[in-house]
Amino acid sequence: MPDNVLSWDARKIAEAFKIKDEDVRLYFTDGRRVSFIIERRLAYEVLNGTLAPSEGAGFDLFDSEGNKWEVRCITKGGVYFCPSNMVGKGRKFEERGFLDKLDEIKGYILADAESFPDMPFWIIPTEQVRAWYDAGTLGKNSKITRKKALELIDEMQNSQL
Repeated sequence: MPDNVLSWDARKIAEAFKIKDEDVRLYFTDGRRVSFIIERRLAYEVLNGTLAPSEGAGFDLFDSEGNKWEVRCITKGGVYFCPSNMVGKGRKFEERGFLDKLDEIKGYILADAESFPDMPFWIIPTEQVRAWYDAGTLGKNSKITRKKALELIDEMQNSQL
């Protein structure tokens, strides 16, 4: 079960932007694009917090208590936990930078973009991500498939019951 769900009216979005329904779906399932909107909804509606001071910060949000959070979208391509500057052509995973990030943030909020227009999300504490990494579950570069992410979330929730 998700911690909650972010929902949109795709038809109204298409009408407001004067674009096709399919274009709305393409935009909202692309993690690079929709994360800007998801971050704002999570900050204001869920965490009662604020956005990071800049896009270049090492985290995305502050909660109401000042804790730092990272937002990630689970897409058809999967999800990664390392800093954004380690993802993409010509970039490489650096374990020290990844572990430093884990020391800085309270956790991750993972939103399932593939489920648009109703995106479930889960709040994952840093300790859980570190345990997954230490167990080798996140692989060498902290990127996992969508299927693996949903399995890990399910296992985590079942172990808490």
